[in-house]
Amino acid sequence: MASSIRDVARAAGVSVGTVSNVLNRPEIVAPGTVSRVHEAIERLGFVRNDAARQLRAGRSRSLGLVVLDTRNPFFMDLAHGAQSRALDDGYTVLMGGSDDSRAREQSLLDMFEEHRVAGVLISPVRTQLTQLRRLRDVGIPVVLVDRGTSDRSFSSVAVDDVEGGRIAVQHLVDVGRRRIAFVGGPQGLEQIDDRLAGARSVVEPHEGVSLEVFPTEALSVLEGRRIGAQLVEMAPERRPDAVFAANDLLAMGVLQALVMTGSLRVPEDVALIGYDDIDFASAAVVPISSVRQPAAEIGATAVDLLLKEAEAGTAADREQVVFQPRLVVRASTAG
Repeated sequence: MASSIRDVARAAGVSVGTVSNVLNRPEIVAPGTVSRVHEAIERLGFVRNDAARQLRAGRSRSLGLVVLDTRNPFFMDLAHGAQSRALDDGYTVLMGGSDDSRAREQSLLDMFEEHRVAGVLISPVRTQLTQLRRLRDVGIPVVLVDRGTSDRSFSSVAVDDVEGGRIAVQHLVDVGRRRIAFVGGPQGLEQIDDRLAGARSVVEPHEGVSLEVFPTEALSVLEGRRIGAQLVEMAPERRPDAVFAANDLLAMGVLQALVMTGSLRVPEDVALIGYDDIDFASAAVVPISSVRQPAAEIGATAVDLLLKEAEAGTAADREQVVFQPRLVVRASTAG
C-alpha cells in the first residue's frame, strides 16, 4: 500500500501540516525540518498526488458533517471522533443537523459546497443520494456515516444494526421476557428498520414470544415518555413485560414515565433496553442496558476514508466499513 502524507509526518516526527508546508511553502519551514521530511519521503517512497493537490486547490481546510440530530449524544460522540481525526490531518469539521428534513439537509449541503469544503461526511435523510452524487461530480468527495448503500456507490462507515436488534431482543428473551415492545421511529429510517428486523428475527422462531411495535415521530426523550405513559395505562394482561427502545433517548423517556407513576418497576415488571450506549444511559436512576455503537471510532474512520478519497480523486475505491455492536447489560434488565 502506498505511503500517505500522515506516514511521512509520523516518520519525520512532525505534524501533517508541517509536511504540507514542506511540499508547498518550504521557505517558511526550518531547513533542518525540511531535510528531515525529505529524508522520510525518500525512505517511504512517498509519491505526491498532484491530481489530489490540484483538486483541493482553492478549497478550505474544512470538512462538512451532516447528522440527523445534533441533540442526540450519539452524533455528538461521532462528531468528536471525526473532529479529533480531522485535526490530526490539519482539517476542521463544520457540523449541521438535518433534523430528518431533506430540505434542511439540502441547505446544509449547498452551504458546504459554497464554502468549498474538502469533503462531506453525512448521515443522509432516508436514502436520497442525488445531491451527494452531484457533489462528488464537482470534486467534493462524500462518505456516509451511520448508513450504507445497497449498491456500494459511496464509501460508508456504519454498524450492523440488524445484529444490534437481534442481540438486544435475544437478551430480553434470555432473561425470561415474552411480551416485548419495540419503541422507535419514524418509519422508513434505515437504522430503525434494521433494528426492528433484527428484533423480529429473534421473536419469529420462538413460540409464545410476541413483539408489538409502538411507533414514534422522533427518537427523543419526549416521545419515549409518551409511549411509557401508554404502557402504564395498558391492562396488565396485555402490557409488555419488556421494552426494546430504538435508541437511549427513547429508553430514558420510557423509564421516566414508568418511574414517575410508581406503579411499574424496572426491571421487575418491565425490563428495558436501549441502543447507542450514550453516557446518560449508565447514569439513569435505573442504569439502562444498551447496545453499544463505537460512535467516536465511526467518525474517525469516516474521516480516514474521506481524506483517502480526496487524495485518490476519481480513481478512489469505495469502501464499506461495518462495525459490530456490543451488548452492555445493566440493572434495567439484569435485576
